[in-house]
Amino acid sequence: MYVYTVESKQVIMKNIATIFMFILATSSLMAAGISSSEKQALVKLYKSTNGNQWVNKWDLKKPVSSWYGIKLENDKVVAIDLSNNNLVGQIPNEIGNLANLKELNLFKNSISGTLPVAIGNLMSLKSLNLAFNKLEGNIPSAIGNATALESIELYMNRFTGNIPAEIGKLKLLKTLSLFNNELTGSIPSTVYNLSSLKVLLLSSNKLTGTLSREVANLTSLENLSLFENNLDGQVPFALEKLNNLKEMNISYNQFSGLVSRNLAQLDTLNMTMINDKGVAVVLPVKDRNSALAAED
Repeated sequence: MYVYTVESKQVIMKNIATIFMFILATSSLMAAGISSSEKQALVKLYKSTNGNQWVNKWDLKKPVSSWYGIKLENDKVVAIDLSNNNLVGQIPNEIGNLANLKELNLFKNSISGTLPVAIGNLMSLKSLNLAFNKLEGNIPSAIGNATALESIELYMNRFTGNIPAEIGKLKLLKTLSLFNNELTGSIPSTVYNLSSLKVLLLSSNKLTGTLSREVANLTSLENLSLFENNLDGQVPFALEKLNNLKEMNISYNQFSGLVSRNLAQLDTLNMTMINDKGVAVVLPVKDRNSALAAED
């Protein structure tokens, strides 16, 4: 029969204390929270957009998991939704440190300044919604590095310059919504290679050039809006090859020539264009419904 001595009891108690401390330390590590770089990026976003005046503020002394609009998975920031929350200021470059971010939604705030080049660092980002803000300058070409993107919504801002050709690298892109900005130049040829694209909204900009026959490559396209730009040339009959196209508005451009009845009926404003005298005119319609043969 084993006899417990004072010494043996002390050893047992010491071992128990050691095990307890190990468990406590392990638990502490497991509950350590997000990395310091991710937390610093969020704090920078808070301070650079006047967080004290947000509708739903953050208590920076509390865990990040309690912060409004932040979603964590395995102590990683995967989503930010601060839409309609009175953000006033600029998006900091540190936003690019959120390497696991899948969704960034800052819709309908008063964010100004430019879109940081660091946005291209977000390799996990699937959804980017910065619509209804006051962003200006060019859309950075680095956005093409965020190859997981499926949706880009930058409409109702003040972006200028060309649509970056690098957007054509986003092979998973389904929605590209850039309407109501001040974008110039032509539609990049690379955009026509986005076979997954379902929604292409470029209306109310200052785009020039033609609509390429390569638009027929957008086989998944369901909604096309080029309304109110300065596009010219023949309306490509290749649009009729887009079997999934349900909505289209390419009126109030400077397109010319004949259109088929099918295309005229599909267009919201029945192909009403602005001629060289600034007068609204309706493009003439061919007698037959389809004019595909005329272009082949």
